[in-house]
Amino acid sequence: MGQAIGEMLPAAIGVAISPIPIIAVVLMLVSPRGRVNGPAYLGGQIVGVAGAGAIVLVIAGSVGGSEDGQPAGWVSGLKLALGLGLLLLAAKQWRGRPSDHEPVTPQWMETIDSFTPTKAFGAGVVLSALNPKNLILTIAGMAAIVGAGIPASEEALALVVFTVIGSLGVAIPVVMYFALGDRSRPLLASLKDWMTRSSAVVMAVLLLVIGVKLIGDAISGLSS
Repeated sequence: MGQAIGEMLPAAIGVAISPIPIIAVVLMLVSPRGRVNGPAYLGGQIVGVAGAGAIVLVIAGSVGGSEDGQPAGWVSGLKLALGLGLLLLAAKQWRGRPSDHEPVTPQWMETIDSFTPTKAFGAGVVLSALNPKNLILTIAGMAAIVGAGIPASEEALALVVFTVIGSLGVAIPVVMYFALGDRSRPLLASLKDWMTRSSAVVMAVLLLVIGVKLIGDAISGLSS
């Protein structure tokens, strides 16, 4: 299982530092309903990451992800496709990085103050599971798990580890909010500003590294 966790770790980190979910939870925490909406959003994040990963594992398990202890041919093909997709996303992130002017956040974020806990939970699920970048990273992480040829019980444990790591980017601001109270507001504001300005470059580099690794793993698997 250690190999599976090591292989999926970069993808989990990519999910964790995805900027939109982090910016969204910060805005929720500083809203009038922050004490309930922040944890509700975190719950949605956890359910979204775990749910998407579980669906991929079930589908992959029904097909068979390994052969004689090695990733099945389709797993290597999937890694190749995902790697190429991540390279395209890396290029898109780089081209879309903010210039000297103030970065623009999505318009729907202006309505976060009016969110109910149910809506906050739903936003957490959608932004974690249906965000195209996160979905590709989640599939990549699950491909690494099923390709390791470990028992289903260990796959489930690896999914738990993936979910925990992938949710840290949202969990840390929530913990800061409850641990520091009002003192967390300037820290959260600084985090939001930094994520808005710098995350595109960070994500572009990370997606590039993960994409190249997946392509390398795919070539190795297809040629063996």
